[in-house]
Amino acid sequence: MPTTATPDSAANPTPPWDPAQYLRHADHRSRPFVDLLARVPALPGPSSGAPRIADLGCGPGNATVLLADRWPTAHITGYDNSPEMLDRARVDHEGATPGGGRLDFAEADARTWAPAEPYGLIISNATFQWVPGHLGRFGDWVGALVPGGTFAFQVPGNFDSPSHLLMRELAHSARWRSRLGETLRHADAVHTPIAYGETLAGLGCVDVDVWETTYVHVLQGEDPVLDWVRGTGLRPVLTELADDPEATDAFVTEYRTALRTAYPPTAHGTPFPFRRIFAVARKGR
Repeated sequence: MPTTATPDSAANPTPPWDPAQYLRHADHRSRPFVDLLARVPALPGPSSGAPRIADLGCGPGNATVLLADRWPTAHITGYDNSPEMLDRARVDHEGATPGGGRLDFAEADARTWAPAEPYGLIISNATFQWVPGHLGRFGDWVGALVPGGTFAFQVPGNFDSPSHLLMRELAHSARWRSRLGETLRHADAVHTPIAYGETLAGLGCVDVDVWETTYVHVLQGEDPVLDWVRGTGLRPVLTELADDPEATDAFVTEYRTALRTAYPPTAHGTPFPFRRIFAVARKGR
């Protein structure tokens, strides 16, 4: 999901999000969130009132609404730092929910967001890869949970896949190094499942559940992997080259050619393996 965090390089301005481009693959992008939700346990009981839920890095809100399906009476706030994404989320989803709860959206940055109230659930979908040092933020968020509350997230674990390796190799090539050499994050954008589990256990969490899944998305259309990364990982490059359409076209052309070799189409579409890392943990009572 869109991030509440930093761009790929702290020296560069945050690249703008394009909600329409991001939502072109909404079904595939939402599936990990559905799988994450399936492992979230019941939230603290009626004595705590209607559940209070934070979706950190909510993007256009298309996944945030799934929280209202699971907890119909909850007050759910989606947080993001992209004005474009928040505008789309508010237009499409903000307001009372059918079960008597409420869904709203607010600007926040995961580098600094400190919950101002207790939550029964803090959840995040594909955001922390944009937040350098995000392990250091977990303590504040777990600390803000009510006893028995849950912290849950998923992050992409595909930074060593061709879609990312080829992009970095091209950005670091002789032709592009001077403009793009510091633009893209590296494989340390996320941590190992063991590191996430150890961090959460060290914060006193119980029932820590960490796992990974590789999805094989079968994408349709011409150059579908390029179309996918245009909405996410390629954003910093497109932002850096935005004032130079000729350079943008040249980079995208080189990258497209490499992706076509790495992800050849079949008779049924283009298989796009995508590894993701998940974690669910409860705060002790």
